[in-house]
Amino acid sequence: MQYVKSKDGVPGLRERKKQATKVALSEAAVRLAAEHGAENVTVEAISSAAGVSPRTFFNYFESHDDAFLMIDAEVGQRIRRALREAPAEIPVLEVLRDAFLAELTDVAERHEVWSLRAKVFQRSPYLLVRGLGAHMAEERELAQAVADRLGSAAGDRVGLYPRLVASVATAAIRTSIEDWCERTPDVEFAEVFRATFAHLTSGMTPPDTPDTR
Repeated sequence: MQYVKSKDGVPGLRERKKQATKVALSEAAVRLAAEHGAENVTVEAISSAAGVSPRTFFNYFESHDDAFLMIDAEVGQRIRRALREAPAEIPVLEVLRDAFLAELTDVAERHEVWSLRAKVFQRSPYLLVRGLGAHMAEERELAQAVADRLGSAAGDRVGLYPRLVASVATAAIRTSIEDWCERTPDVEFAEVFRATFAHLTSGMTPPDTPDTR
């Protein structure tokens, strides 16, 4: 699904409305699943809770399960573009940290929903499998973008370092969200996220205290 942006790059009204509808659908799906179980929640129920028709649901998600995954392909595209276009002197992990943080503002604003989503996934392991497959595909594309930035790709082979960077960055996102969801809502997500990447750039040196943000 393609959105139209204004000339200055700011999302237009049409784009914002579409994004709001997608967020409403995913939030409705998670809340219903937390109460009834994902396997017991229908597309009709999700659509009704979000105030749209089932037909509209499929304008945003290819299947029932996709509403719970909360994965946006356009986010991945913007991350990869930011990685390729950032000045060469900026370290790869720093570029990824800032690019991902800019895209994860909805996480910071939806502490309750992301916490509920974690519980839904715990109760429905099949969603974890679906999510893993989707994230692996995104990770492969991110590794290619890292290789392009570094000029390290050799033919069809991406290389070990780009694969590792993509894998570590993806794990850092998941870990940040999981850790933040377990904290009180007054803790800023950005603080946890930046601390996660600080551990990576420090070479994973153990912190002086047991729990360092």
